[in-house]
Amino acid sequence: MTWEVLSMIGTIAFAVSGAIVAMEEEYDILGVYILGIVTAFGGGAIRNLLIGVPVSALWEQGLFFQIALISITAVFLFPNNLLKHWNRWGNFTDAIGLSAFAIQGAMYAADMNHPLSAVIVAAVLTGSGGGIIRDLLAGRKPIVLRSEIYAVWAILAGVIIGLKIATNSWELYTLFILVTILRVLSYTYDWKLPSRRLGVH
Repeated sequence: MTWEVLSMIGTIAFAVSGAIVAMEEEYDILGVYILGIVTAFGGGAIRNLLIGVPVSALWEQGLFFQIALISITAVFLFPNNLLKHWNRWGNFTDAIGLSAFAIQGAMYAADMNHPLSAVIVAAVLTGSGGGIIRDLLAGRKPIVLRSEIYAVWAILAGVIIGLKIATNSWELYTLFILVTILRVLSYTYDWKLPSRRLGVH
């Protein structure tokens, strides 16, 4: 049940963020739907390839495709004056998507009895894979690779699930809220990982 709820939350959050990015880049309606769908399902598709789940498993997610399409349609029809506040909400829905999908991906790998390293990779790819594809298709530098802390929170979720620190529903929901809050704090206060710039000669 927890898995289903997290999948639903993540699907809606990432479908919306993909649609908004497409509208910011002034894509047409087809582009908006494509970017929304790719953002919602891209991370899961990459994860499935890496942990040995047939990619065809994606096509069995009929309900989630419908949820994603409804979410994208709602955003497309949203009044412009409300979408102006998107920058504030955009990062927030992205944080929710990252958290929900990182936990869902880690649970998926853990249920298949994969080692800790695979659980962490599944968490990072599911949590940030859709966002990476979205940013690349929109011609943007992926959030994950910038110095602002992003993928670290997916790694944290993977470690906690891989070590079986969080196993029951309420622990997983608490972890979901924790990861979302940490991600929100990291972009609000501009927490950064160390980075090194090479001087231009």
